[in-house]
Amino acid sequence: MASIHRTTMTPSKLELLTGWLPKQSWYAGSGEAPDLVKAGGFRLDDPEGEVGIEFMVVADTSGQEPVAYLLPLGYRAEALEGIPDEALIGTSEHGVLGTRWIYDGAHDPVVRAQLRALLRGEAEPQQQNVSDTPDPTVVVHGTGPDQGTDVRINRVLRASEAGQGSPARLVAGWTWPDGTAVRGELATVTPR
Repeated sequence: MASIHRTTMTPSKLELLTGWLPKQSWYAGSGEAPDLVKAGGFRLDDPEGEVGIEFMVVADTSGQEPVAYLLPLGYRAEALEGIPDEALIGTSEHGVLGTRWIYDGAHDPVVRAQLRALLRGEAEPQQQNVSDTPDPTVVVHGTGPDQGTDVRINRVLRASEAGQGSPARLVAGWTWPDGTAVRGELATVTPR
């Protein structure tokens, strides 16, 4: 199980995401720099113990209404080869682990494999900020992916648990900046 280190990261995850997020095609902001706050999330364990896996929900408060984004993150001790350059969110100095390469988990094969395992009921979600502690609020509805399906990560989140037509849905919660707690679909299984 993953250990959460109580230390610093320089630059911080939110600082790196503030520069990276507006460059994404699915960014719903107005073009100005986002004002990000951590709103929720969870972790998954890498069976090999090499990759840190976090599914972070951030709220962008720069517009008239806040927008929630799901950012799957893969933390690595070395650069990942064979993926698009834009998948690298940035590097950060971790106070315990040293330099970490932080990737958009949608492009990281270990992150994607563990998300598929979660949707099949073969991985257990962990609390975002507590070591070795399952997170029972992260729930999978339906049956997981098979060979004829793909997993779609919902980048812009909506508050709703009422999914339709998907064999499996990953549902979890986040908190808006005003303190309102909501839940929504973070990922779904779709036919290829």
